[in-house]
Amino acid sequence: MHHDVLVIGSGVAGLTFALRMADHASVALVTKAAIDEANTAYAQGGIAAVMADDDAPEQHIEDTCIAGAGLCNRDIVEIVVREGPARVRELMDMGATFTRINGNGALHLGREGGHSANRIVHAADATGYEVEHTLVERVQAHPNIHVFEAHYAVDLITEHHLGRHVSRLRPDVHCFGAYVLEKATGTVHTCTAGVTMLATGGCGQVYRHTTNPLVATGDGVAMAYRAKARVANMEFMQFHPTALYHPEADSFLISEAVRGEGGILRNQAGERFMPEYDARGELAPRDIVARAIDDQLKQRGESHVWLDISHKPAEAIRTHFPTIYDTCLQYGIDITAAPIPVVPAAHYQCGGVQTDAHGRTSIHGLWATGEVACTGLHGANRLASNSLLEGLVFSHRAAPPALQYLRDDAYRPDGIPDWDASGTEQPGEHVLVTHNRDELQRVMSNYVGIVRSNVRLKRARRRTRLLYEETEAHYKASHVSEPLCELRNMIAVSYLIIECARQRRESRGLHYTLDYPEPHDAERRATLV
Repeated sequence: MHHDVLVIGSGVAGLTFALRMADHASVALVTKAAIDEANTAYAQGGIAAVMADDDAPEQHIEDTCIAGAGLCNRDIVEIVVREGPARVRELMDMGATFTRINGNGALHLGREGGHSANRIVHAADATGYEVEHTLVERVQAHPNIHVFEAHYAVDLITEHHLGRHVSRLRPDVHCFGAYVLEKATGTVHTCTAGVTMLATGGCGQVYRHTTNPLVATGDGVAMAYRAKARVANMEFMQFHPTALYHPEADSFLISEAVRGEGGILRNQAGERFMPEYDARGELAPRDIVARAIDDQLKQRGESHVWLDISHKPAEAIRTHFPTIYDTCLQYGIDITAAPIPVVPAAHYQCGGVQTDAHGRTSIHGLWATGEVACTGLHGANRLASNSLLEGLVFSHRAAPPALQYLRDDAYRPDGIPDWDASGTEQPGEHVLVTHNRDELQRVMSNYVGIVRSNVRLKRARRRTRLLYEETEAHYKASHVSEPLCELRNMIAVSYLIIECARQRRESRGLHYTLDYPEPHDAERRATLV
C-alpha cells in the first residue's frame, strides 16, 4: 500500500494532521483499534486556552513554565499559548460544542491545578470525547483519507530495511513508512509513504494503575527508538493524583476539575492534608499532589484517600461532572453525598520522540505530534489541560513543512522488501506474554513510580533486561501478533524511562528520587537517548 502520507494513531493529534494534509495529498490513517479508541476520548478536563478578557497569554506562559520546573522551552511555550485560541475556535467551527454559561452565553471556563486564571475550555467533563467525535466525523467524510481500523504498526521502515547500516549519529536516516499488521488476517503489509506521522499517544500501560486505555503501550516511542530517532525526557511520567479506587473501576479518572471546583482531599481519618504539603492546597501541580497522596498512603498504611465534593450543591455537581457522577454511581458511590476513594495512577508521558517547532523528528520524513512527541512544552511536568492543546497546535504547524517535504525532498527508494516471516511459527503458550506483561507492570510500579531511588532503578533495570531477553527470543521465533508486539514495545519504553531516570541526578518536576531530593542547576537540561 502506498500513500503520500501515513498517519499512525487516531487521537486529536493524528486526526488533526490527517485533515490538514488531506486537501493536498492522499492519507492513510492506521489505528490499532477502532478510530475513536484513543487517549483523547478519555480526556475529561478540557483545553487550556486564553479565551477571556481578564486572562492574558503571559499568564498562561508563566503558569506552564512554573509547572515545567525549569525545563520548558520558553519559545515553544509561547508558540503553543499564542496559537492555541485559534485552534480552539477552529474546533468550534467544525461543530465541537463546549459548555457555556447559562446554556448559550459565553464559554464556561474552568480552572485546574497550576493555572492562575479560569481558562479551561470544556464540554462538561467529557471534553476529549466531544473533540474526538467532532474530528472523526470530518475524517470519515473526507474522500482523501483512507482509514484502516484494527491495523497495528509493527515497525518503521528505514535504510536499515534496505540493508544499510543505520546509527543515531547518521544525519541521513529516512523513514519510508511502516510495516503494518492487519489483525483480522495476520498479514503484515508494507505501507510506504513520503511522510509518516507518529501520533500514537502515550505509554500508561507500562504501569499497573493507569488512567490510559489498553491501547496506550508506547508503540510510537518504541518504534522511533528502534529506528534510531532521538528520544528525550522519558523519566518524566505524570501520575494523575486522583483515579477512582475500586476493584472493578480500572483506574477511572476523576478529573482535576473536581478539585478546581472545590473538591477537598482527606485521609481516611477525615483530615485535610494538602495544606501541609503546599500553600496552594488541592490546586497545587499534579506532581506535588500525587507525592502528597503517596506520602499519606505510606505513612498511614492505607489503600486510598478521599476526594470530597459533596459539600457543593448536588445539582451543580451533576451538571458539571455528569460522566464522573454516573460512573461512580455504577459502583455505588453517590458523589453528591459521599467522598470518592482515589489513588494516583500513571496518566501522561511528558517525554517522547524529540521534535522541533514543526513536529519534525531527527529522521527525515518522520514527524511526531501529541503525547508521543517531546516538543519542549511540558518540561519536567505538564500543566493541566495543555495536552489536547499541544496536539492541536503541532499537528497544525506540521502540515506546511510536511507538504513541502512531499513536493521537494521526499526520498522514495526502490526495493523496499516485504515483511519476512520465514523461520517463524505460530506462538505457543500465550501465558508467556501475559505473565511477562504483568511482571513488567509490577516492576515499573514498584521501582519506577512516583518516588524512586538508585537501588530501585538498578533493580528495575536488571529485571527488565531479563524480560527483554525472553521477549526478543519469543518475538524472533514467532509470527507477529498484537499482544507480543505490545509487550516488546512496553519493555523498550520501560528501558527508556529507567535509563533517563538513572541519568538525572536530582529531583525535578515529576522525577523524584530519594538519593537526590533537591533540584540542581547543573542538571537543568534535557535527558537524551
